[in-house]
Amino acid sequence: MMPRNDPQIEGLISRMTIEEKAGQLTILADMVRPCNPDINPECNARGAKEMFQQIREAKVGSLFNGVGVKEGLQAQRAAVEETRLGIPLIFGSDVIHGMWTIFPIPLGESASFEPELARRTARATAEEATAAGIHWTFAPMVDVARDQRWGRVSEGSGEDVFLGTEFAVARIRGFHGTDLKSPDSLLATPKHFAAYGAVTAGMEYNFVDISEAALRDIHLPAFKASFEAGALTVMSAFNDIAGVPSTGNRWLMTDVLRGEWGFKGFVVSDYTADLELIDHGFAADERDAARLAFTAGVDMSMQSGLYLKHLPDLVASGEVPMEVVDEGVRRVLTIKKKIGLFDDPYKSLDLAAEARTESLRASNAPLAREAAKRSIVMLRNEGKVLPLRKSDQKIGLIGPLACGQDNLEGCWTVYGDKHRAVSLEDGIRGALDDPQALTVAQGCDIESPIEGGIEAAIAVAKQADVVLLALGEAQEFSGESQSRTQIVLPQAQQDLAEAVAATGTPVVVLLRTGRALALKGAVRDANAILVTWFLGTQTGTAVADVVFGDYNPSGHLPVSFPSDSGQQPLFYNAPRTGRPQGDGPRTFKSSWREVSSGALYQFGHGLSYTDFSYGVPTLSTSHLKWGESIEVQARVTNTGTRAGEAVPQLYVHDRVASRVRPVRELKGFCKIFLDPGESKEVSFTVTHEQLSFHGADGKLRAEPGEFQVWVSSCCISGEPVSFELLPEGACNPGAQAAAGGS
Repeated sequence: MMPRNDPQIEGLISRMTIEEKAGQLTILADMVRPCNPDINPECNARGAKEMFQQIREAKVGSLFNGVGVKEGLQAQRAAVEETRLGIPLIFGSDVIHGMWTIFPIPLGESASFEPELARRTARATAEEATAAGIHWTFAPMVDVARDQRWGRVSEGSGEDVFLGTEFAVARIRGFHGTDLKSPDSLLATPKHFAAYGAVTAGMEYNFVDISEAALRDIHLPAFKASFEAGALTVMSAFNDIAGVPSTGNRWLMTDVLRGEWGFKGFVVSDYTADLELIDHGFAADERDAARLAFTAGVDMSMQSGLYLKHLPDLVASGEVPMEVVDEGVRRVLTIKKKIGLFDDPYKSLDLAAEARTESLRASNAPLAREAAKRSIVMLRNEGKVLPLRKSDQKIGLIGPLACGQDNLEGCWTVYGDKHRAVSLEDGIRGALDDPQALTVAQGCDIESPIEGGIEAAIAVAKQADVVLLALGEAQEFSGESQSRTQIVLPQAQQDLAEAVAATGTPVVVLLRTGRALALKGAVRDANAILVTWFLGTQTGTAVADVVFGDYNPSGHLPVSFPSDSGQQPLFYNAPRTGRPQGDGPRTFKSSWREVSSGALYQFGHGLSYTDFSYGVPTLSTSHLKWGESIEVQARVTNTGTRAGEAVPQLYVHDRVASRVRPVRELKGFCKIFLDPGESKEVSFTVTHEQLSFHGADGKLRAEPGEFQVWVSSCCISGEPVSFELLPEGACNPGAQAAAGGS
């Protein structure tokens, strides 16, 4: 229960009618200042006049996906100055990876392995969004996504729990800033609670059937860490978990979230998720859906209008106690007060701040370029074809993603401005000493051939010293409602790649994607491959920085690239099996007939224009006492001829446990800069808490025994060393031996 010690909030609750309370528990699409994005199905639509009337009647407490200070002021004045109680609105929005300045999609940014970079881009996003009259963002998405067929992989940080948690915390801190009441603080909303990334077969909105232990070990840690970092709102998920929809799941929303974790904020449903309890077959009708969602612990209904429509009658009938409604209202009002809306209802509605938007965009451009180049991952560089030269080299830029400002920003860019985005062609051409050294051919459309396209591409390739082959997904291939069965390039692009490769000219693939793809033929076998994700506003400049060596690539994969779509779900930290992985038919190992059992490119993989070596780790002790720690150190050396950044990764494996453990688990990482020939010692701390897992009983535990630890460049490299976790209360064996001999 929330404390009832705020006289202002308790006074408001005591004076509110049930209709006004239901209004505070309702969020609707902002038709006062609509931006009209095609991102949700139409439901419960209304016009601006009707919306103003609803505001004046205190029948809505929050609006979302609107933009603009002038109209925002009008709506807020209606709420504050023209209603009985004057409770301010909170303006929310889907500001996922940039407002006007678009940064790399979250998956791409996570490839930087730099949470601090994510904090900085979230901070810049908050500054732009709040200047446009927005208080609250429905981000970050913290779902762990292990199946690349799912379209929303692009919105998160990939397949790993630890990496995703680190980025979730960084983004929340960036959105919030140092003071939630500051005009440029943007309230964060980790989503989707919970296990949305585990939808069966990667199909959007599908069911989830996992054990409680897996739920707690894989899908809940990022949420818990987000709340510990200060997140005050959370969004419910569309999916069910073991047959109970998240939006109607009292165990999840109340017992775990509030009972176990002590969460003091409020839960907002995803778009019409309460209404969808009917289609789940979990609720009989709209009234039942409102009752189930609200009593489960979902405080705010998004867009369906069900709470406004049915809570008054549910309270009158006694099916929903008034004190439960008051608790939901108390949560919402408390958060409005915490972000400063009661002190200043016109917070983040400053015309002067909005007028500075142009200067904000200009000041954020260098950060967008930095984030984009740091997100690029080099998978392959045979014969060191990269970096290219800026002079004395004829370059062919070929492919459906070579030109234009479409398909640069990625999914979930409600705002943005693609006309400001730097295209690949402009970025490459602008970096050359002689812009005429670049020749461009489209070759094909994203999903279909074009007349004469391949012939023109072949002609360009034959005249070039090297080809940059710009291939990949359209941005609408990723995001919500964009699941794919075959995570491959469209056949038209594959045919183009085969034709270009057949010319014999060296090929560098620039792969634009919102997920890991299964690469085939000439794409897989290209001389070099750069994964360029959807990099946002500064795409062309960032790619040019890497292609020409002005920046040495330092990104590493946050997801495993499969050899074949049929391997999905594929992730590095799978549990051990009784017959460990092998390759080929009838090996009587975990394997497929057609392809290798492992990934084509593993989690954590990423090449540089230099080379790094990793020494065997050393331990501060071989026995970890309960409540103490072990220091794991390793020496990393730049053995190449260029300065570069290495990403040492700490992996752990529990050799024997009461529940089968993953083959490896990431427990730490860092990024270090090394000059040629330079070495540095990296150090990680391991405690018994980091070795814990949930048992079948749902209890968190660490079990004594032997553990292996690696410090390596990816999830399959490195040489392990071992230590023993001692039972709670046990002494170090060395100390026992010494005591026995005295």
